Amino acid sequence: MTTGTVTLGPLQHADVPRCREIELELFPGEDPWSENAFHSELNNGHYYLGAYADEELVGYAGLAATPYEASVHTIAVVRHWQGRGVGKMLLRKLLERADEIGVPVFLEVRTDNEPAIAMYLAHGFEHLGLRRRYYQPSGADAYTMGRSAKSV
Repeated sequence: MTTGTVTLGPLQHADVPRCREIELELFPGEDPWSENAFHSELNNGHYYLGAYADEELVGYAGLAATPYEASVHTIAVVRHWQGRGVGKMLLRKLLERADEIGVPVFLEVRTDNEPAIAMYLAHGFEHLGLRRRYYQPSGADAYTMGRSAKSV
């Protein structure tokens, strides 16, 4: 169901099995993140959020930051919630965190993911380069994108 409202909160280790399910749904034919990868990200103290609708995890996003730069590691929203602003909510929260630190933000995105590219461009990202065959095993290309540091 897609009723109710979406709230954001810290992603928990208990959410990891659902994250894996979402990865498998959204990225068939690729090398989706394992549960261990999610646990590692959380254990390393990276900034991860969950998007919850009626207490169900419908999306997640993660940011790794140093004192010099931040990197969006992932943003994913289940298909039946896409196009409803959930990805935007998650991205804005990640950018708020980067802005608190005052660092530029970088990411990679599939060159054929037009909705995500449009969202990033609308939030101040620019194309920086191209990584050929970045996604495996499909060999899909990725754009590298970046957004300048902003201070709050």
